[in-house]
Amino acid sequence: MQERNKTRHHQKIFVFFIAVLLCVCVLTGRLSYIMIIKGEYYSGMAQELHERERYIKAARGRILDRNGVIIADNRAVCTISVIHNQIEDPEEVIEVLCRELSLPEETVRARVEKRSSIEKIKSNVDKEIGDRIRNYNLPGVKVDEDYKRYYPYDDIASKVLGFTGADNQGIIGLEVKYDEELQGTSGTILTLTDAAGVEVENAVESRIEPIKGNDLQISMDMNIQEYATQLANQALANNEADGVSIIVMNPKNGELYAMVDAPEFQLNNPYDLNLLTGEEEPTGEAYQDALNTMWRNGCINDTYEPGSTFKIITTAAGLEEGIVSPEDSFHCPGYIMVEDRRIRCHKTTGHGSETFTQGIMNSCNPVFITVGLRLGVNRFVYYFEHFGLLKRTGVDLPGEAGTIMHNAENMGPVELATVSFGQSFQITPIQLVTTVSMIINGGNRVTPHFGLRTLSEDGSVVEEFVYETEEDLVSEETSETVQYLLEQVVSEGTGRNGYVEGFSVGGKTATSQTLPRGSGKYIASFIGFAPADDPQVIALVVIHNPKGVYYGGTIAAPVVRQLFENILPYLEGMNYNEQRTY
Repeated sequence: MQERNKTRHHQKIFVFFIAVLLCVCVLTGRLSYIMIIKGEYYSGMAQELHERERYIKAARGRILDRNGVIIADNRAVCTISVIHNQIEDPEEVIEVLCRELSLPEETVRARVEKRSSIEKIKSNVDKEIGDRIRNYNLPGVKVDEDYKRYYPYDDIASKVLGFTGADNQGIIGLEVKYDEELQGTSGTILTLTDAAGVEVENAVESRIEPIKGNDLQISMDMNIQEYATQLANQALANNEADGVSIIVMNPKNGELYAMVDAPEFQLNNPYDLNLLTGEEEPTGEAYQDALNTMWRNGCINDTYEPGSTFKIITTAAGLEEGIVSPEDSFHCPGYIMVEDRRIRCHKTTGHGSETFTQGIMNSCNPVFITVGLRLGVNRFVYYFEHFGLLKRTGVDLPGEAGTIMHNAENMGPVELATVSFGQSFQITPIQLVTTVSMIINGGNRVTPHFGLRTLSEDGSVVEEFVYETEEDLVSEETSETVQYLLEQVVSEGTGRNGYVEGFSVGGKTATSQTLPRGSGKYIASFIGFAPADDPQVIALVVIHNPKGVYYGGTIAAPVVRQLFENILPYLEGMNYNEQRTY
């Protein structure tokens, strides 16, 4: 019995020993796995616990005009931050930052006393101020180099270029459309800290340098843009208008040379409203609404009734369908009856007998109503869609508005009649320029655009942008006929004020009354192109609600004339088919 108990005791000891041995083996294996196999992983985790990361903002790519002129650049600024655990004298830090950054004490105190790994106090601080703060050598206060967008021309092309926010991301315009291309890759600063989060003295900072964004080269010519802006501002003041829009484009490839929507705003201070003298600044939602209105680009974001400039489209449709020719005869008694509606011509006494050529020169409403009625609703709607008017142009700017047009099933003879001479529907200015370009360039609908290419820091091409073109939407014969007819409008018709000595110019005037009818508000416009028989440039001027004289031929056509007088000789000396990179 005693021997048996002794044997059992030895067995228990043996089992215990085996269990202990197994535990040791398991622990040794686990320790070996952690130290050898996963050693680098856990070492990295430990390192991260003792590293504090701060971002270094990358410089945003510049925006250059077609000739390499810098129109959006960067300026060095600073971001001021605090690290709570490293601050030795909170009151001194609060006092210095309040004074240097012109911030209220409660704002700075809340951030200084907040227990966080790092707390941003203010970004986009002028470098001079950042350097002063750095020279105080305040423990826990970090001054990091940063970049702020800078626009050398300030209010020139503001609604095209757009601007960036505090995070350097695009908000409107090309800045937001090409944000991905312009943004670089942020870098980081890694600082070694102890368990309490305090930086280890004499420890070397680890830096991952930021990568600058690509430059964007656009088709805008700043010489043309500046002059178009000057003319728009003059027309705005001279006519006491609500707004003036100007678009200048190459009708053959869609490259936009200029786009103005006056009044513009200051790009370097985009939150400052354009207030009249003595006008109080709105607050709350009203302030934001006012900003949104100020930032809107009426050339692409807003629609309007094009009026008689749309007669170009009715002409092309009629010629394509074969229901009208330049020699066809018409009679205008000053009005035309459509069902029970009496629709007036702008010349109430009538134009009498006239050919179609004379009808377009006179901008005679009854002539174009007759053409529209000959086409009929179904064929008119077909050409409206065929010419691309029911879809957006695809311009590389955000927020393009779509056409507002009757549904075919809701169009009767009266609606067809009014649409035929450019009323009772709405399109954008960029849509009109694009569609007229298609009609006069041989039938190719181009995509209007600013973006040409992106460039690396050394000026080499990163990406060339390619845009869609729809070909043969009208015949060469129709295109040439429209060119001839519109040249007659300028040389002898309502567009005489658009004539430029030494150049053949084609064009069409328009004067349309805004809704509601009888409001006394009008839109005066003129679209012109040159040379008339081989168009290289097209321009549209739209003047919203001018006071006094409101006829397109009187106040809008002269703006295009002045524009062409200056830019046509300039364009003759420029070879824009030559690819330039900077």
